[in-house]
Amino acid sequence: MRENYIQNILSEKGKIYFISDIHLGAPALKDNREREMLFAQWLDFISDDVSELYLLGDIFDFWFEYKKVVPRGFIRVLGRLATLTDKGIPVHFFTGNHDLWVFDYLPREVGLKIHRMEFVTEIRGKKFFLAHGDGLDPEDKGYLFLKKIFSNKKLQWVFARLHPNFALQIAHRWSKSSRLSKMNRKEEFNVKNENLYLFAEKFLEKEWIDYFIFGHRHRMADVVVKDHSRMILLGDWINNFSYGVFDGEKMTLKKFERETS
Repeated sequence: MRENYIQNILSEKGKIYFISDIHLGAPALKDNREREMLFAQWLDFISDDVSELYLLGDIFDFWFEYKKVVPRGFIRVLGRLATLTDKGIPVHFFTGNHDLWVFDYLPREVGLKIHRMEFVTEIRGKKFFLAHGDGLDPEDKGYLFLKKIFSNKKLQWVFARLHPNFALQIAHRWSKSSRLSKMNRKEEFNVKNENLYLFAEKFLEKEWIDYFIFGHRHRMADVVVKDHSRMILLGDWINNFSYGVFDGEKMTLKKFERETS
C-alpha cells in the first residue's frame, strides 16, 4: 500500500527521464567498466524523483539472448533497472541498431517494456514522438535493407545455433568496424541538415508533436522545428554523458557529472 501511494505521488510530480547510446560493453572503447559504473551512478541519482524512464536505444553495444544464456556483464545496471521496475516505475527499452536482438529476458527478468518501433505518446498534456532514430530516413536504402536482414527470424534462429563464444566474437568484430569506432573523427554537424530534423519537419505536416526525442546520432541538440515544436538529440555516454528530463512543464537536455565525494 505504501509503495503504491509513493508511486502515485511520483507519477503526478516525478520527472520523466530520457537517455540513449550508452553502448555498454563496446569492444571499440576502453572504459566500459568505468562507463557502466557511471551509468549505475546516474540511475541512483534519478531514483528519488523518476516517475518514468525511457531508454532510447543502443544501451548495449550488442545483445543477443539464447534460451539459457544472456551476455555476460552489466549486472550493476540490470540490478538497478530491476529495482526501479519492482517499485512500479515504468522503464521503456527501445531497441537500437546495436541491441535489437532483445527477446524475453529483459521484460521477464528485469521488467522492462520493450519497444521495437517509434511511437507517439502523450505525457502530461504534451505529445512526444519517441524513437532511437535509426531507419527513419526512407532514402537510407542500405541501412533499411541491413535492418531488415537483422530482423529476419530465420537469421536469428541460425545465429542462436552458434556457440555463444563464437557468436559474440563475430558480433564484436562487427561492432569494431561500425561508426562507433570512428567516433573521434571530426564531422561537420548542422542539425537542420540532419535527416532526423527533416523527418520531424515532414511529420509536422500531418500531426502536431511537442517534442521529438531521438538518440542514434551521438550528438546533443535542442532545436525548434516549427512554432513551439522541438527536436531533442540526446547525445551519448561516450563523449557527452547526457540525458533529457521532462518535469511536466519543461524539457531540458543535461550532462551528468560524476560525484566526487
